[in-house]
Amino acid sequence: MFTIAKTFTFSASHQLEGLPPDHPCCRVHGHNYSVDVELSGQTNEVGFVWDYRALDPFKVWLDATVDHRHLNDVVVFNPTAEYLAEWMFVRAINVLLGAPIRAVRVHETDRTVAEYRP
Repeated sequence: MFTIAKTFTFSASHQLEGLPPDHPCCRVHGHNYSVDVELSGQTNEVGFVWDYRALDPFKVWLDATVDHRHLNDVVVFNPTAEYLAEWMFVRAINVLLGAPIRAVRVHETDRTVAEYRP
């Protein structure tokens, strides 16, 4: 079994609900996000698990849906990295039909990451 991943980036703002008023994440703030889409499986006759170029439709969706947006206006849930990872996993499955997607990771910074892996 092989595992590959491709990283995509976007910039967006959000404001998290349910936090104490003195928590910095309850204020509107932004991130330069990166999103890893992980795939796994056996290789094909060329030696690919999946052609990286075939993942381009996910980048098109990401740019059209979340790039330079306020995430609270885009999604109906509290836009934590955890919930964004789950939401983006489902979207990746729908956009990349047939791709053997195993996980999606959302990085808010280079030191923080949330992963959704069903």
